Amino acid sequence: MPRWPLSSSPVTTTVPRGLAPRQLAWQVLQAVAAGAYADGALERELGRMELSVADRGLATELAYGAIRQRRLLDAWLDLLGKVPAQKQPPKLRWLLHLGLYQLLASDRIPASAAVSTTVELAKRGGLAKLAPVVNGLLRACLRRQEAGEPLPMPQDPAVALGVSQSLPQWLAQDLLAWLPADQAEAFGRACNSPPALDLRVNRLRNSREAVLQALAAADVAAEPIEHLPMGISLTGRSGDLRQLPGYEQGHWCVQDRAAQRIAPLLDPQPGERILDACAAPGGKSTHLAELMNNEGTVVALDRAEARLRRVARNSERLGLPCIHPRHGDAATLVERMPEWRGSFDRILVDAPCSGLGTLARHADARWRIEPTAIDGLVLLQRQLLEGLLPLLKPGGRLVYATCTVHPRENSEVIAAFLADHPSWTLLENWQLWPGSSSGGDGFFAAALAAG
Repeated sequence: MPRWPLSSSPVTTTVPRGLAPRQLAWQVLQAVAAGAYADGALERELGRMELSVADRGLATELAYGAIRQRRLLDAWLDLLGKVPAQKQPPKLRWLLHLGLYQLLASDRIPASAAVSTTVELAKRGGLAKLAPVVNGLLRACLRRQEAGEPLPMPQDPAVALGVSQSLPQWLAQDLLAWLPADQAEAFGRACNSPPALDLRVNRLRNSREAVLQALAAADVAAEPIEHLPMGISLTGRSGDLRQLPGYEQGHWCVQDRAAQRIAPLLDPQPGERILDACAAPGGKSTHLAELMNNEGTVVALDRAEARLRRVARNSERLGLPCIHPRHGDAATLVERMPEWRGSFDRILVDAPCSGLGTLARHADARWRIEPTAIDGLVLLQRQLLEGLLPLLKPGGRLVYATCTVHPRENSEVIAAFLADHPSWTLLENWQLWPGSSSGGDGFFAAALAAG
């Protein structure tokens, strides 16, 4: 697990009002810069500091927002500072990111509070001599805002897209090759917005209408998701999800609206034997079991034992004993379990991928993904497909899905597969994009019938 240096300032409970969540966010930015994953760093810091629900929400918004907007914030530093962003002392750079993000992207934080708390953090966090620099740069940004002077954008469309939507340059370039300019902009905006919090109602334990009524009675704002019979979107602040009505009773689980479209493509039927080949954390396995009325068998396979335990916990909470978690590698399963050859009616391959459809959900992912990694992922995806084919019954159905938007991992994988297996039939395929009218994450899915 990545390690990172803790802040030189001790965590105390005597910091001025509003400073604690900003201090926590700053520590998360430093941790991520040192190699930590954003979600892990945030969880660790939240565990070290007692904050109200509102302050926990603010710390999360500031940390994730500033991480997502890193490239845009660096461009502002380059414009306003005497020293380019890349040459700033890292601790100062991330503190300035925190202050600039509040000025540029948060409409609920007064500018005066954004400036004063950032300067105070500098004084308390070992940057006292640089506090005037922090104050001067943030006030220069504020003056430009008040004068209606936006950040000048480069002439090159791909560079302008990368800066304005804070995307790595390779991805901005590719987006403009895949999409019209307005849709590429919409993709970027969606990736920089906090993701929707969607639920999937467990049809075996309750109805969507009853869950909506229970949420309303608990003063939790929610609405049904169009075209998803069991989908609900939480539209307001919800706090700890485990405290919401119906959680303990297994009336619902958390699942993005795009992911809710995958299991129905497999068209699972009661009594069938189904393999979810890359199952953890179990959202699609439980959806399959619900669609089968908990009749039959869902083998939930995954290589990660820790994540597989989440599948077991989710299955138990939702009351789905037809799910059987199994540790193993899908690519070599037929070698280890030859008796499973030709034994599955349907197979779901939710393949490992670059995750480019979930950048809003994983704040630091865009800065970790390298385009060269796509080659290895495509190879793994093809190995999974080829390794799983012998396990499917003649005439069975296979669904290949990813949470990415890269054509090489999606449509090109399926085209190559069909070229190598002409007896197979493509039944349906689609690509969902972040920023589209359907909302949710970016997902690709293809349903195939065995020859």
